[in-house]
Amino acid sequence: MIDVEAVTCQELVELVTDYLEGSLASAELRRFEEHLAVCSGCQAYLDQLRMTIEATGTLTLDDLTPEVESELLYAFRTWHAAPTAPDR
Repeated sequence: MIDVEAVTCQELVELVTDYLEGSLASAELRRFEEHLAVCSGCQAYLDQLRMTIEATGTLTLDDLTPEVESELLYAFRTWHAAPTAPDR
């Protein structure tokens, strides 16, 4: 029987910021952590996100050239517009 309350990988991606900020409700937190316990892909994703936060947390706006700042802003503003591969 499939647990209809189980978090999917897509849901985990959508909830990860709230998880890292400690703002998930207890039931959601339980479902999130249960998924992490069995999904190595999501474990790797969370680890990569934590490393990114740690690395970028040391950067300031003064550390970026104007060109890099523009490229980053463009990438963040257009990332939803990029085509995605179909689900398999």
